[in-house]
Amino acid sequence: MVNQDGIRRIIDECLRECPCELELIYNEPMACHTTFKVGGPADCYAKPLGDGFPAFAACLLRAARADGTPVFILGGGANIVVADRGIRGIVLDTSGWTGETGEGGAGLGDGLAMCFRSGTGADAAAELAAGAALSGLEFLAGMPGSIGGAVWMNARCYEREIADALIETEIIDFSEAEGSKGSAPRLLRISSDRAAFGYKRSPFQSRPCLILSAGFALKSGREREIRSEMEAYRRDREAKGHYRYPSAGSAFRNNRAFGKPTGKIIDELGLRGLRIGGAQVAPFHGNIIINDGGAAASDIRALTAEVATRVKAAAGFVLEPEILFVGDWG
Repeated sequence: MVNQDGIRRIIDECLRECPCELELIYNEPMACHTTFKVGGPADCYAKPLGDGFPAFAACLLRAARADGTPVFILGGGANIVVADRGIRGIVLDTSGWTGETGEGGAGLGDGLAMCFRSGTGADAAAELAAGAALSGLEFLAGMPGSIGGAVWMNARCYEREIADALIETEIIDFSEAEGSKGSAPRLLRISSDRAAFGYKRSPFQSRPCLILSAGFALKSGREREIRSEMEAYRRDREAKGHYRYPSAGSAFRNNRAFGKPTGKIIDELGLRGLRIGGAQVAPFHGNIIINDGGAAASDIRALTAEVATRVKAAAGFVLEPEILFVGDWG
C-alpha cells in the first residue's frame, strides 16, 4: 500500500490550489466500479465533479508525479479486470466529467461537430447526438464505458470505429514530465490523424495523458431513423448476451488474419462453458468471459490465459486479450 498520509497531503494540496467538489474514498473496492464486478481496494479513489475537473486533474497528476505516487485513470470500467489486491496509489475517476461541451458547431464539409467530455457514457453520447438529429455515433448505442475510454482504445463494433468520426481530442499531456517530476502537464488539442489509429489502437495508448474531451464530425439525419438504428444495435447486444452476466464484452481481439471471428475459433474447439473458479467462457458466446457471481480477478486472468494457450496449441493462433489486467497482481 502507498503511504496514505502522502496521498492525503497531495489531495489537500490540490484542493487548496484548484478547489472542486470531490468524492474521496480510501480503500475503495474497485469491484464497485468495473463491469466485471471484481477487484480489490484502491488506496485512494478520487472522483472530481463539475467544471473544476480539468484544473484539479492537472494539479493531481503533477503533484502525484512529483511525489512518486502512481495515478490510475478510470473511465467506465468496462474493459478492465482489477487485481484482487487492488490498485496502489490514486484512482482518478473521470465519470464525474460528463456531457456535451458546447464547443461543437460547423464541422467539415456538409457535416456538423459535437464535442463530449471524456466521462460521458458512450451510450449517452449516442443519445445526445440522436437528440440533435445528428448521425455518426449510432454504433455506440448500448456500449458500456465512457467516451474517453472509447477514444483511448479506438472502440469498434458493427464495422465502425471511433476513428471514423473523431476530429479532435483535448488532453492533459504529461509526457514531457519524463525525467522532471515537477513539470506541469500541458493542455493540448490534437487534430485526429486517421493513420495514427489501428484496430482497437490509438496514439493515446503510448502517450502519458488524460483525455479530457473528444469532438466528432457528424451528419444531419432524421432522428427517428437514427434512433431506430440505435435500438437495433441495443437489441443485438442483448441477444448476444452482453448484459446477462458481469463481463467486459469481447475477451480477445478479433484478428482478421485468422480468417474467422475469434469467438468462432473458440467455439470450434469446444471451449464454451470452460470454467476456472467463478469465471467461465460464456455458454452462449465463445469470445465472452463472464463472472458467474463468485469469480475472483485471478480466476478471470487464469481463464483468459488458458483459452489463449488451448487455441495456440490447437490452431496455432496467438490470441491477444482485449481485456486489460490492471492493478497490483503481486
